[in-house]
Amino acid sequence: MESVVESPDDNSFSSLKGKVSDLTLKAIAEMGFEKMTQIQAKTLPHILEGRDTVVSAKTGSGKTLAFLILAVERMKYLTFKPRNGTGVMIISPTREISLQTYGVLKKLAKYHSQTHGLIMGGGDRESEVRKLENGCNILVATPGRLLDHLQNTTWFLFKNVYCLIIDEADRILNIGFEADMRAILAFLPKYRQSLLFSATINKKTEDLISLALRNPLYIGAENNEIATVENLKQGYILCPSEKKFLFLFSFLKKYHNKKVMVFFSSCLSVKFHHDLFNYVNLKVSCIHGQLKQHKRTSMYFKFCKAKTGILLCTDVAARGLDIPQVDWILQYDPPDDPKEYIHRVGRTARGENASGNAWLMLRPEEIHFRNYLKNSGIPLHEYAIRWQKILKVQDHLEEVVMGNYHLKHAARKAFIACVRSYKSHHLKKVFDISKLDLKALSKTFGLTYVPPDA
Repeated sequence: MESVVESPDDNSFSSLKGKVSDLTLKAIAEMGFEKMTQIQAKTLPHILEGRDTVVSAKTGSGKTLAFLILAVERMKYLTFKPRNGTGVMIISPTREISLQTYGVLKKLAKYHSQTHGLIMGGGDRESEVRKLENGCNILVATPGRLLDHLQNTTWFLFKNVYCLIIDEADRILNIGFEADMRAILAFLPKYRQSLLFSATINKKTEDLISLALRNPLYIGAENNEIATVENLKQGYILCPSEKKFLFLFSFLKKYHNKKVMVFFSSCLSVKFHHDLFNYVNLKVSCIHGQLKQHKRTSMYFKFCKAKTGILLCTDVAARGLDIPQVDWILQYDPPDDPKEYIHRVGRTARGENASGNAWLMLRPEEIHFRNYLKNSGIPLHEYAIRWQKILKVQDHLEEVVMGNYHLKHAARKAFIACVRSYKSHHLKKVFDISKLDLKALSKTFGLTYVPPDA
């Protein structure tokens, strides 16, 4: 696999004139982009030449715009019409990422006549069928729904697919779409351009590369020894179990006028904290995997448009979502591994000259997780908690939770989910369930007892 290291000297989008149509350059300018990111400058010249390409880049690197420029330009160059069916397929792992990608596509294709569409799980399938049968030149899709249409939508014309783009490939495989991807590839024409974008390259992604791409070019970001962007101020704090909620509440009270994302390990924990905070008049929103799709979509776009706000979430919000101007990422529960840490903090400090802050909360007995992060190129500074500034609300928390049937029931379920998540953690040497103080943990949920079925 051939490799590319250096970036072109001229990184302005205007330098692509002659390679990219004036209509596309006009749309890019209206979107507010003047200069290409490092990965765009390194990638675009090669993929516009038609090379099969593997791109490994940090989250927030601008890869989405790079492959969408290719998609729009290919369909313009080939003068695709609706009767030609689908010419470009873009596969994304989640509905949120697909929605976001499609949103950028619509802006980029503003001055072009080619058709485009979005199909995803949770969408109106009958509407999707009509869209595909009418001819959708550029298609953004999640794997499961795409395979469904390939197998069952009679007039879906996909024999003219000229370009296949697989975005967040590692995520697609990690959430169980390996068999679906193999089945999808079996439907598509063998002679096509294929691109694969992935934050990490492992055995599974290598297998997919060998199956989907022919003699690919490899493009990676420079300075790979640092896995996160330079303008991100990140660190960790050590906090004992029984005081974690006190810190969280104090933190959110202090930064309620900022744009904050807080990551939890389970949907049930997100739901409990969402209900609790709103009950005590600390306004928060939430995104997690158990929300119905229309609510997740609505909440995502609402938080994108907001200048301030607090979003409680699981790792469903850790990948690919481009939420503008996030000031703070707080990881209340640690991630499963360093790769997930990178994706979580990648929701802030996105784009040129943007900055952000990220803190990871660790119990003292979890301190060695810091070494895993360091070995993955993630430099972390330790911040000391100023305990005199922390609000003393434990008694009030227990009074509220134990005195409210709904909150007490939600707290018990969230506690059990938290313990189960801890038991299933990949790094068991660091996150040792036998060292987890269940009584102290139960206090963080406002419980005065340890649920017996934990």
